[in-house]
Amino acid sequence: MRVDRYISNATDLSRNEVKRLVKNGLIAIDGRAVTDPGQRLLAEQAVTIDGASIATPQPRYYMLYKPAGVVCANRDRDHTTAVELIYEHRADQLQIAGRLDIDTTGLVLLTDDGQWNHRLTAPRNRCEKRYQVTLAEPLADPQAAVARCAKGLFLHGEARRCQPAALTVINPTTVELVIVEGKYHQVKRMFAALGNAVVALHRHSVGTIVLDPALQPGEYRPLRDDEIAAI
Repeated sequence: MRVDRYISNATDLSRNEVKRLVKNGLIAIDGRAVTDPGQRLLAEQAVTIDGASIATPQPRYYMLYKPAGVVCANRDRDHTTAVELIYEHRADQLQIAGRLDIDTTGLVLLTDDGQWNHRLTAPRNRCEKRYQVTLAEPLADPQAAVARCAKGLFLHGEARRCQPAALTVINPTTVELVIVEGKYHQVKRMFAALGNAVVALHRHSVGTIVLDPALQPGEYRPLRDDEIAAI
């Protein structure tokens, strides 16, 4: 990592402020003054500012209860973003691990650990996502719908079937759906393929990480160590 980015991540200093400190000879790596703010920093090297050590910034992991009307993006001109709901230092550097549509509610995971994000979202890892779905009308043939999802549905415009999905009927217009992919508008398109429409969609879990029932819409908390290790 560049030394200016490292210090900016670990402190309240902007990169421009770091550059000024470098120019004044106040930043050192392993006791040697830094002359280039873009110098690469190795994991085992120690950084000091005017002789004071800087703690290594640790990866961060959060779960957010995303409300409807919030977009899963870092920036948006017209809507509140999921990242804007995270009131933490350098929140703009967090990545959203598995996005939800603007009108979908529920569990969103955010991290600045790119490898963890990749393990979570890589299609080959088949990470299960569990949704509660409210339908516009009762399923015409619930048993047939369950069987078709288990086989893998063809979506409009797709040449291949979806991966098998588990559909559980809770009541005539409420179902639970577990999928292992993240295609564009996948859940809505799956029910369109079944001749129905989604009127509300809520994600309960990703892998073994379950949305904390203590969270209210718009609230978040850090992940526990066991939740992080589960991915």
